[in-house]
Amino acid sequence: MRCPFCQHTDSRVLESRSAEAGQSVRRRRECLLCNRRFTTYERIEYVPITVVKRDGSRESFDRSKLLRGIVRACEKTGVESGQIENLVDEIEAQLQQQRFRREVTSNDIGELVLSQLQAVSEVAYIRFASVYRQFQGIRDFVETLNDLQNQSDRLGSDRSPTPEEDNSPRKSADDPRQLTLNDSPQDSPPVSSLAQA
Repeated sequence: MRCPFCQHTDSRVLESRSAEAGQSVRRRRECLLCNRRFTTYERIEYVPITVVKRDGSRESFDRSKLLRGIVRACEKTGVESGQIENLVDEIEAQLQQQRFRREVTSNDIGELVLSQLQAVSEVAYIRFASVYRQFQGIRDFVETLNDLQNQSDRLGSDRSPTPEEDNSPRKSADDPRQLTLNDSPQDSPPVSSLAQA
């Protein structure tokens, strides 16, 4: 493995560990000439995927380009780098599973990214969508925000109550127990009694 600092071709492996959810091996190396250390990754060689761009031109799928775009969208959102790596792994795996298609459109990839980002960060989702869908003005942002809100509302209405929520007693405004310190039996003293004691 060629050293990125002095270009010497001999190095020794100091440490190897699984990375990227088991899809690669991370190796820490030391150059035998300059003694500087660097990291390499060993990955499975996938069948090449061709991306068809909007203008009809074609280029090879570039994982690092996809990663850079998602990193920019996730800046200052609190999304950790490990989450981003896993997200890119998932998208790449989905593309590789489409064995009957060796060509995918940039739109297909964009929609895959958005579907993953929606569950991770709504801010990152909006940022990525604004570039990928080429927003022209505030109306595009508002429409996308409304779509997100509608999807969130639908998910909320479809959610079944948990057993705790379903079995918890419903308190009414006239329930005197709402004036007590807790939900212990009804002989617990009300707050007003405690204040006078």
